Amino acid sequence: MRALVQRVTEASVVVDGETVGAIGPGLCVLVGVTHTDDETVARSLAAKVWGLRIMADDADAMNVAVADAGGEVLVVSQFTLYGDTRRGRRPSWGAAARPEQAEPLVDEVVAELRRLGASVATGRFGADMAVSLVNDGPVTLLLELDPPGVAPSR
Repeated sequence: MRALVQRVTEASVVVDGETVGAIGPGLCVLVGVTHTDDETVARSLAAKVWGLRIMADDADAMNVAVADAGGEVLVVSQFTLYGDTRRGRRPSWGAAARPEQAEPLVDEVVAELRRLGASVATGRFGADMAVSLVNDGPVTLLLELDPPGVAPSR
């Protein structure tokens, strides 16, 4: 499972002219799912995001987790995080999970974040979404979690 995490001052998702999710200060998290991911990986990703110390403290250093900063989280499904561009000019989407596998796992990330205490807004799975955000810092990190029993892909 992959997540592109951006620290934001605000972020929103619009589908067909309707704002379906919006947050103030916090994290915008684009989530990609691959074939070997499961609920355990989804819950681990949520915990990692919730505890990631990338929010500014009083000295403007990245020492505070969104959990402790009172920030919000916007989760948006993003199958293109598994686009393979190593060959040719057209990305291959073979590593991205099919929607019937990916959607419940993105939902599990959201559910786990909420269980942990997060205020979570979301996009709409499978929709043509317009995501707007103001990246704070800018701070952007790529998180990758491997399923249990699978050797790290790095």
